[in-house]
Amino acid sequence: MARFFQQVSNAIHRLNEWVGRGVSWLTALLVVLVCFDVVTRYLFSDTSAWVMELEWHLFALIFLLGAGYAFRHDKHVRVDLFYARFTEREKALVNLLGALLFLIPWSLLVIYASYDYAMISYKIRETSPDPGGLPARYIIKFAIVLGATLLLLQGIASLIDSALILAAPKGRGDEEAPADNK
Repeated sequence: MARFFQQVSNAIHRLNEWVGRGVSWLTALLVVLVCFDVVTRYLFSDTSAWVMELEWHLFALIFLLGAGYAFRHDKHVRVDLFYARFTEREKALVNLLGALLFLIPWSLLVIYASYDYAMISYKIRETSPDPGGLPARYIIKFAIVLGATLLLLQGIASLIDSALILAAPKGRGDEEAPADNK
């Protein structure tokens, strides 16, 4: 049974790794778009609503779809006052409780609320309220659902990984964390 759960966890890790690496290319696109916007705005005194909207849409996609990747690589915000000095088993217990009590319920709530929000936008074929803005605003709203789903999946993988550490025989995963671990 442990092997099955490890395979599920590994599949989720691979999915978020793939998505995160793909989304990282959006940062390069965003930099190019911002440079284009700055040049056209300050050299030609011209800008377009679609350019500014595309900038925030790309930023939103990077943030939303990259959240699972950031969590997978432990690059999310964490108050590390005590955690850095915990043993691996203590860290696993904190991660397991955090996933069960906070991350999974919060992700499910966001998915539930944002799905209806995105569906309403899709049904009315919502577009930008600005003249010259982007069409199909529902796409970015569905990205909220997708991002929260990827984060939920990564939370489940974290829960599995933590449970497997805690289920391991005593002595494995008990070693102290390095003192210079930051």
